[in-house]
Amino acid sequence: MHRDAGKDVLVRRSLLQEPVGGKVRCNVCERRCLLVAGGAGWCRTRENRKGCLVTLTYGAISSLDVNPIEKKPLYHFHPGTKVLTAGSWSCNFDCPWCQNWDISRAGPPFNGNYFSPEDFVRLAKQTGCQGTSISFNEPTLLLEWSLDVFRLARACGLYNTFVTNGYMTPEALNLLIEAGLDAMNVDIKGNTAVVKQFCKGVDVEKVWANCRLGRSRALHVEVTTLVIPGVNDSDESLLGIAERLVRDLGREVPWHVTGYFPSYKFTAPPTPVGTLEHAWQIGTDAGLQFIYVGNIPGHHCDNTHCPACHAMLIERRGFRVKQTTVHQGCCAQCGQQVAGVWDEDGKQCSFTGDRLQ
Repeated sequence: MHRDAGKDVLVRRSLLQEPVGGKVRCNVCERRCLLVAGGAGWCRTRENRKGCLVTLTYGAISSLDVNPIEKKPLYHFHPGTKVLTAGSWSCNFDCPWCQNWDISRAGPPFNGNYFSPEDFVRLAKQTGCQGTSISFNEPTLLLEWSLDVFRLARACGLYNTFVTNGYMTPEALNLLIEAGLDAMNVDIKGNTAVVKQFCKGVDVEKVWANCRLGRSRALHVEVTTLVIPGVNDSDESLLGIAERLVRDLGREVPWHVTGYFPSYKFTAPPTPVGTLEHAWQIGTDAGLQFIYVGNIPGHHCDNTHCPACHAMLIERRGFRVKQTTVHQGCCAQCGQQVAGVWDEDGKQCSFTGDRLQ
């Protein structure tokens, strides 16, 4: 089903590139690196070989696991289902608190297991998964492989998801949606100054633009903010994100405020539970309908309540759904439509914002 990856099998022509003089521009992520002959991009997964941009990580899988969809986290998208999740190597950010730094900061040569898209989708079916997820490191860098996986998965009746920093180009995001991307969780790390400083020159406006693009194309979008003491935990920072979510994406888009733990180069203490609860209150006061406290198993703010009558809709324990009362996309108690993608008796009801789709 898979084999040790030699260099050749991982190398494929990059789909998004353009010649600029004697160089090649990579149009996969918003860094849009300009590569000299023999040069590599910022992420080190793309290289200019004699005027042609190639990816060095097609099917290079560093991590593979069956996860509940809630672990992504995606709470309003096929709750209670399972996804086969794959990750690769490297990243186009360099966050000093990275939780998966062992794979995100790895450089070439990229080794490990090679999985063909066909084998990956076959394994998803064999393990009883209802969908696929590209995650663990930044999935945008696995663009060409993801496109092939998504087309095959959709043909087999599986859904497809991304867990991403949202810094792909609009060209890349459109390709992913056309190939079968159904949902993404996007990490909004902070305001303009925080993201530029800690993520090494990243423009957070590009992330917001991709969230808006996804919403405009009926992609299910949820947002996560890892709340880090001394970085993005101020009232001003959290309120700025909450108000932006309401204004740009809609009050029904779920916001996950998640606890940080020291990792990689960052030694700030773990996020206090009280800080996360305060973030939840800030989001509520800003008008968001669905805010979740993450990385605190069993916390009452990890459950879903009806935005109209406040009845319990989904009760969770960790990543496990204990019970749900969402019926055909609506609250069983008062009939309020609930934003999300829901399954019931083999029928899917998708509701985002003010309209059924």
